[in-house]
Amino acid sequence: MISTNDFHNGLTIELDGTVYQVVDFQHSKTGRGGAFVRSKLKNVEDGGVIEKTFRANEKVNRAHVEQREKQYLYRDGDDYIFMDTETYEQIALSQEQLGEKIDYLKENMVLEVSVYEGRPIDINLPTFVELAVAKTQPGIKGNTVSGGSKPASLESGAVVQVPLFISEGDIVKVDTRTGEYMERV
Repeated sequence: MISTNDFHNGLTIELDGTVYQVVDFQHSKTGRGGAFVRSKLKNVEDGGVIEKTFRANEKVNRAHVEQREKQYLYRDGDDYIFMDTETYEQIALSQEQLGEKIDYLKENMVLEVSVYEGRPIDINLPTFVELAVAKTQPGIKGNTVSGGSKPASLESGAVVQVPLFISEGDIVKVDTRTGEYMERV
């Protein structure tokens, strides 16, 4: 059991026999009455998002989720294939399960997969990934480090804002939590 005061993004809980992942939460206290926690919960099986309000200090069941190291191999239609680095067993996660995280997947990347009761439910990306710039507008002579920015398509399909001096083929470091350009590698 876990208190609603201990909610954090990514926490998995069990409600009414269904496993949910906390996507967003907010603690609130009104002038009258007790405090409460508003939360957005994502159903890990079908990807649906619900909003639920809990009383402060209300207890909910925590879902036991294991973290297993997997290597991303390739995309097969709408499925993304991962391989266990110890047993070489392959699993598939759907595009709906991964959501926006697919923008930062790179072949042969090693990451952790969350597994609930033997079923993969989510992936944990590293905080920073290094990806090559696949397409961007050419830089203009005179552009400096502290100028404007321009959109750049990365090898994984993500589009990020980069400084004007970045050109196609450059490797850039991107923060997977915010989708922001960090530096050129």
